[in-house]
Amino acid sequence: MIMLHSCLCFSPKYHPLQLSGCVKKHVSPITRIHEGAVNRGSESTKYSIRCRSSLFHLTNCRNRNGEGITNDKQCKPFNRHRAPVTLQDEAASRFDEDNNNSIGFRDAFLKNINAIFQFTRPFFLLGVTIDMTSVSLLAPQQFADLTPTFFIGLLKAIVPGLLVNIYEVGVNQLYDVEIDKINKPDLPLASGDLSIGAGITITCTCLLMSLAIGIMLRSPPLISAIIMWFLLSSAYSVDLPFLRWKRNPFLATLYGVLERGLVMPLGYFMHIQKYVLGRPIEFSRTLMFVVAVKCWFYVLLLLLKDMPDVDGDREHGIQTLSIALGKEKVLWLGVYMLLVVYGALVIAGASSPFLESKLMTIIGHSTLAFLLLQRARNVDVSSQAAILSFYRFIWKLLFAEHILLPCVRL
Repeated sequence: MIMLHSCLCFSPKYHPLQLSGCVKKHVSPITRIHEGAVNRGSESTKYSIRCRSSLFHLTNCRNRNGEGITNDKQCKPFNRHRAPVTLQDEAASRFDEDNNNSIGFRDAFLKNINAIFQFTRPFFLLGVTIDMTSVSLLAPQQFADLTPTFFIGLLKAIVPGLLVNIYEVGVNQLYDVEIDKINKPDLPLASGDLSIGAGITITCTCLLMSLAIGIMLRSPPLISAIIMWFLLSSAYSVDLPFLRWKRNPFLATLYGVLERGLVMPLGYFMHIQKYVLGRPIEFSRTLMFVVAVKCWFYVLLLLLKDMPDVDGDREHGIQTLSIALGKEKVLWLGVYMLLVVYGALVIAGASSPFLESKLMTIIGHSTLAFLLLQRARNVDVSSQAAILSFYRFIWKLLFAEHILLPCVRL
């Protein structure tokens, strides 16, 4: 802070309150702070202060007798304070520059973290977490089996599953950059928020970590599920001969049925039953029914998945049912398929010998079927946003299904 009091010997060319590149008005005597001024006193004589480089120039300056002040050498007290004023101004400039650099680094760091987070597709990570937990809860036969050992073992098994799922969504984005620029321009690689090199690094690191953790757990069913998960997701996305299954509707459906309908549920069920609970592997009727429901559900999701991506798929020569049949027919085909699943689950609940299973299964799936019909009637297939919203609604129904499936007991 610099304080200036009335000084009759101030030169018209210098003033200690002057800042580089600015013109200021003030009433003397005053107290000035770096970029502001506070007037005090009753005098009303105004000064115009112009700054040139590090020197202060005072124009229209009058002393108390109204005489002009023209000789800067007359003010020796001012000359003694000129250098400290300049040094303090330079120090303030350096502080502002360092502060701006700190804020810029922080903003860039947070932007990169958000890009990596979006690259992992957190919505799908949530879905696969619920899916793995759901099928694992079929292994316990009674509430006494839900011990801390069970939940610790479940958590250890979920980690490699999440990592290989990041590989799956990562490799899909790496090979679909040009398509995503049309269909999903907000994704990190398509928007340029994340570089291709960073995407490759994240994808490969997650794959290696998932394989390493699977080997460390010494569970053949779990490591087999992770390896098959890796192979199927690569076959779906990688653009090599005999691969890139997503181009063919039949192969795309086969990928969904094998990976999410068979490999993942059976692998996690066997791991939990034998290597966490310590029981011999036994495939019950309940497990077989749940696997069939999951297969049907993921066929439905793959059927509806391409509806929001019609424009980009058509431009890049990817043939899907949404292109061949039209969006509206595919939408209602998916709705009817899901209603069939809900009907089968209601019948299964009614035939269950357990009252709790009956109530949860019948009431839960009847409610989901009602919500599905209400939502499907209001979808505008000509709106990209409406179709994408409906597809996400189907995923929410799948999340709800994962919560209800452990209640199915046949």
